[in-house]
Amino acid sequence: MHELDDHELLRQYAQYNSEAAFAALVARHVDKVYSAALRHTRNAHTAEEITQAVFVILARKSGRLGANVILAAWLYETARLTAVTFIRSEIRRARREQEAHMQTDLNENDDDSWPRIAPLLDDALSGLSAVDRHAVVLRYFDGQSLGEVGAVLGVSEDAAKKRVTRAVEKLRGWFTKRGVTLTATVLTAAISANSVQAAPLGLAVTVTATAVKGAAVSGSTLILIKGALKIMAWTKAKTAIVIGTGLLLAAGTISITVKEVVSHRGEVWQRNYDPSLLDGVPRQTRIVPALNSRNPGVDIWGGRNGKLVGLGVASVSIVQAAYDITVGRMIFSVPLPEGRYDFISTQPSGRQAALQEAVKKQFGLVGKRELIQTNVLALTVRSRNVPGLNPNSDPTSQNYSRNNDTIQCVYAPISKLVEFLENALGTPVVDRTGLNGHFDMYVKWDSTPEGLKKAVLEQMGLELVPSRGSIEYLVVEKAN
Repeated sequence: MHELDDHELLRQYAQYNSEAAFAALVARHVDKVYSAALRHTRNAHTAEEITQAVFVILARKSGRLGANVILAAWLYETARLTAVTFIRSEIRRARREQEAHMQTDLNENDDDSWPRIAPLLDDALSGLSAVDRHAVVLRYFDGQSLGEVGAVLGVSEDAAKKRVTRAVEKLRGWFTKRGVTLTATVLTAAISANSVQAAPLGLAVTVTATAVKGAAVSGSTLILIKGALKIMAWTKAKTAIVIGTGLLLAAGTISITVKEVVSHRGEVWQRNYDPSLLDGVPRQTRIVPALNSRNPGVDIWGGRNGKLVGLGVASVSIVQAAYDITVGRMIFSVPLPEGRYDFISTQPSGRQAALQEAVKKQFGLVGKRELIQTNVLALTVRSRNVPGLNPNSDPTSQNYSRNNDTIQCVYAPISKLVEFLENALGTPVVDRTGLNGHFDMYVKWDSTPEGLKKAVLEQMGLELVPSRGSIEYLVVEKAN
């Protein structure tokens, strides 16, 4: 029998209140919605609640979704917005209670690329245009062929291929700016293999009963639905404003003069990667568009005399420098600005506070530190006198380096190793070694999370033990 497409199933439900049609839609898309929610919240129970909310919203809006709506993409975007609603409420609750109980139970994959991709994937997708996002969702979430993608988008198979390729390159560029460098093949393979996980057994039945039969909905789910609908309404209104402005500009009724912020030649500190030049630079704190947009990102934070400087860096790097915290301990409740920037803060004192104020002014963002109870890896001493960990008392030898499968530190505190491990594993690491002073540290592993843990134990005598702890996170949100 011919399988009905999404639009026909939705029409049958909207016009005839067909429970079977709605159940078919839920069964077809529930894994994708649940997986998106799980990536955002890292909590299986919450992901189930968000999934229910999304399909309740679908049931309510079923009669208003036009034939041009791509349901797979619409459901994904609704799941993302509902998850954002949940995260914002969690941040507010954590602020009131000083402690939010969050789980980080993402399943580890043999390929270490997915743990680095997963926390950022949905923010990356939200930065794509609607048609690019539709192409990625159809191709790699739903597993459709290029011909099928083209049919949905109303273009040829070749055009669909070009659209998908361009969208993947945009995603790659987005990840690269945030320190996750991957080939297009690795990125798409990781997304295809991991972006959609099987929803818990019975969730589809529960969702259908809630959305169609009017089964009891919890108060928290109702709050999620209400919040998500508000965000969706605002997003739609904002799009209309942008389109309206574009039409006015096209009609020539509005003229805007754009003032150039940085001259073509730039400042001396932008043109040369030379910390010695900072001695003659006037005291200042500035964030400006990168003079060289192709600059791969040269960070010289704490250059001479602790002056903060960065060339060609992403906005996340500037926020990180302003608040002196690792990216892994930052929670973003709003998307960060795209593009690359040059920044400098050379005041004799209060450099970070000045840079924080510049971040607020330039990006409209503020960061607030919150203690959050979460899963952690505790770094402990298992055995001593292991070759990979040796005391060092020569500060002139200081040197740090890390690539995909090697960490090497010379004259470094244990905190530097903790930082490297946390970034590599994508999980908060707490130092419980009791080791003070500086060390030479070297570890090489097989590029998987479990391989890294094993290498740290065998080569350094240190063990990473699953535990719980209160971790200070930086919650980055829109400034008032």
